[in-house]
Amino acid sequence: MQGQKNFIELDVLHPIWGHFYTIAPLVIIGTKEEEGYDMAPKHMVMPIGFDNYFGFVCTPKHGTYQNILRYKEFSVSFPLSDQVLLASLSASPRIESVSKSDQIVAALPTIKANTIDALLVADSYLHLECELFKIIDGFDKNSIITGKIRAASVHPDYLKVSEKDEQLQLSKYPLLAYVADGRFATVSETFSFPFPKDFSR
Repeated sequence: MQGQKNFIELDVLHPIWGHFYTIAPLVIIGTKEEEGYDMAPKHMVMPIGFDNYFGFVCTPKHGTYQNILRYKEFSVSFPLSDQVLLASLSASPRIESVSKSDQIVAALPTIKANTIDALLVADSYLHLECELFKIIDGFDKNSIITGKIRAASVHPDYLKVSEKDEQLQLSKYPLLAYVADGRFATVSETFSFPFPKDFSR
């Protein structure tokens, strides 16, 4: 079967993701790290199915992976649309001989998680506290880390309530999206999805 007319074929012998834009959530993963804590932004993230599981892509070369492997838990903070600089700060490279907890995490507005030994970004609209469920290695240099959600809390402005106008709510309280690779957006205009009649998942 021939490709779509006027489309540009991409060389799949190399990673394709830098050749076009995609949209994803932007979260900050929190972990325990020796005597301190680590916070790292991630955008390759998603619920794992419709039950209380959450997963994200990481690499064994990163401290986040090693921390979760060691302590078996992690937190997830969904930043507000005006907190993109906090996500950027959490991505700052480490200086050897100084812990990330001392040099970077201390500059972030954080709170302690309730059920695990990790930090959350204060004032984010959604907090998840997860225990490690499964790590799936083998995606070349990458792995998928999954967790069972043990505690979750949402800011009242972002709670879905049937009596609220959904468009008005999201217009007033927009969502932060990562536009891979290297851009971000504020999502405030949304529309009802045209599901077929009698659709069910």
